[in-house]
Amino acid sequence: MKLSIIIVHYNVKNLLKNCLLSINNYVQNIDYEVIVIDNNSSDLSWKELISEFPKIEFIVSKKNNGFAVANNIAVKSALGDYVLLLNPDTELEGFYMKELLDFADSVEYFGCLGVRMHDKNGVFLPESKRAIPDMFNSFEKLFVSFKSNSKKSYYRTDIAENEIAEVDVITGAFLLIKKDVYLKIGGLDETYFMYGEDIDLCYTLLQNNYRNYYYGKYSILHYKGESTLKDKVYLQRFYGAMQIFLNKYYRKNSPLKFRILSFGLKLKYFLAQCKLK
Repeated sequence: MKLSIIIVHYNVKNLLKNCLLSINNYVQNIDYEVIVIDNNSSDLSWKELISEFPKIEFIVSKKNNGFAVANNIAVKSALGDYVLLLNPDTELEGFYMKELLDFADSVEYFGCLGVRMHDKNGVFLPESKRAIPDMFNSFEKLFVSFKSNSKKSYYRTDIAENEIAEVDVITGAFLLIKKDVYLKIGGLDETYFMYGEDIDLCYTLLQNNYRNYYYGKYSILHYKGESTLKDKVYLQRFYGAMQIFLNKYYRKNSPLKFRILSFGLKLKYFLAQCKLK
């Protein structure tokens, strides 16, 4: 089998259904499977999809241990040479999966690949292509409104939306990777509950001399934010994930950078909390 599509679901049945329909519509001429793992959703209406999509493997998790844990469980049971980590709030938009797989096969030391994302209004989502967080782009991301046209910019503004280029980080909403490589580097770091694990995975790939790619020739629709409640729990998980990354990679290796970035992150977290009040 060439491809295993992995979808972690939590309380977004209608979005998941549209995602599955888009896969049925657009993934052709490939031997593939789809594995959906439900992360202990409180809304059990998603189970109606089991009979509606009989060819899809559904896994039920009795506890929500986070995005990383769920993906790692599903990948272990995957049969494909490649796995595609795909958010349930996304939709494929064309017959491009075979081309993406052919491209991946052609690249030496292929790490992972992501595509161009846009929201429901057609607005490009800049997190489709990113750089590894450092002093420069973290300050730019957290506090500055201008965006520099540099390969060091957080959102890699030097790369055009429709370009195919090597990048540091792509998003976990659509992340194509070889299964054996995924397992070799340890999969997603389960320290992260949600958010940040895609950055960590991409950085781990780079550290092991793999190459990551942004394939802007093709796009997916990403209903960004519609599957996430922006509350105090969200803020804790989002900014907490960034702190995990700093602790893991900067605390020992770059103490000064760690202190500065941690201070900036805590300040941004405080300001975000104030906006909720």
